Amino acid sequence: MKTLSIKKIQHWIEYLALRWMIFWIWLLPLPVIFQISDILGWFAFTVLKIRRRVVYHNLTRAFPEKSEKEKNRIGLQAYQNFAKFTMEYIRVPIEKETILRRCDVHGLEHIDDLLKRGKGAVLVGGHFSNFELMGSIIPLMNYKTAFLVGRQHNGMVDDMINANRALSGAEIIHMGVAVRGALKALRANKVLIFLSDQDARQDGVFVDFLGTPASTPQGAAVFALKTGAGLIFGNDIRKSNGRHCIVYSPCPIEGIEGATPENIRAVTQIYTSQLESWIRKYPEQYFWMHRRWKTSPQSDG
Repeated sequence: MKTLSIKKIQHWIEYLALRWMIFWIWLLPLPVIFQISDILGWFAFTVLKIRRRVVYHNLTRAFPEKSEKEKNRIGLQAYQNFAKFTMEYIRVPIEKETILRRCDVHGLEHIDDLLKRGKGAVLVGGHFSNFELMGSIIPLMNYKTAFLVGRQHNGMVDDMINANRALSGAEIIHMGVAVRGALKALRANKVLIFLSDQDARQDGVFVDFLGTPASTPQGAAVFALKTGAGLIFGNDIRKSNGRHCIVYSPCPIEGIEGATPENIRAVTQIYTSQLESWIRKYPEQYFWMHRRWKTSPQSDG
């Protein structure tokens, strides 16, 4: 019998701890879960200070005009929002039938218009509010859908996350087979969904994001330009009453033809600017914990 590696033991501990947490999150009513989320977010931000320096750095870069007090408020609420998102996502298996009743959805006609062309639709979003809900509600509304997802380091946790995604009826495409799977999904006239707002290192294209060039994944632009699928930006906004407002907006890329570097950059800027407009309106709902500007243009290539 092979000895378990330290990493394998760590993964088992993480998985079992998560399963224990899930048990209690499923057991408690949602209003209580949201109260606990506010406490956990406050604790992570104020006491544990998890990645708080990164958050302050990002907020200062994005909003140099804001006071320290205002940045502190945005940072705290961002942690609380992420805690609520996590709790909501964990509860998906027991709330699949009730999710639609808590959401106001706008802009589905833009997706319909693209699907009528028979080339599929590329739906791109960012790590904003409940970003998983922004995508998973599409298959719940009977659209043929495929999620383009990365892999978690912990395989057991990754399997559990993707099982949640699959509950909506969507196809799961991992990044390792992204090109083949994505093209197949678009040829089947599906809605291809993925997030495109984290540092892409040397593989990204630099576009302006909140006043600073940021290395941005270019996949959404490449798939849209190569297939003619068309592009939609999706975003979820959390309301104070616990409801969600999900908005799908068209990305005006008509007349931009061919996946040239210039066109890829132009299209990437279009959906990045749409995300930026939502962040400026609701900064507390964005995921500021990521080092968004980690790669600089000077280090590119």
